[in-house]
Amino acid sequence: MIEAPVERCFDLARSVEVHALGNVHWGEEAVSEGGVTSGLLEMDERVTWRARHLGVRQRLTSEITALDRPRYFQDTMRRGAFRSMQHDHFFSAVEDGSGAERTEMRDVFCFAAPLGALGLVAETLVLKRYMTKLLRERNAVVKRVAESEDWRLYLL
Repeated sequence: MIEAPVERCFDLARSVEVHALGNVHWGEEAVSEGGVTSGLLEMDERVTWRARHLGVRQRLTSEITALDRPRYFQDTMRRGAFRSMQHDHFFSAVEDGSGAERTEMRDVFCFAAPLGALGLVAETLVLKRYMTKLLRERNAVVKRVAESEDWRLYLL
């Protein structure tokens, strides 16, 4: 739950800069490889991220493959370390009778590791917990920015 309007939360979640802010521990940055490197991601736009995850330097290219502002967007891995990855982002305005604008932000993150049975073991023992932690940290940043005046740095 975020104490901010749904449009603000939706746009912050599509911000390349806020994404990078939410993944600072991994040195994640958008790199120019025919995609965008700043601003709000729109339908059919791609971004390539360079970061160190699990001690390995990686590049991951994702594309916005569905977008229904301000309720939903989906990013899909086009190139990267996973066999597949799809991330659905859902946003709902919540009315509580107080007049305050609140948003429920929910993620559905599906991925599959490469390497067959070995990848399945990695998913179970390491990757599920690792990716859940990464998403929670990123979402905490979206929440912090949306609930403060900092959102103006990214959306105005």
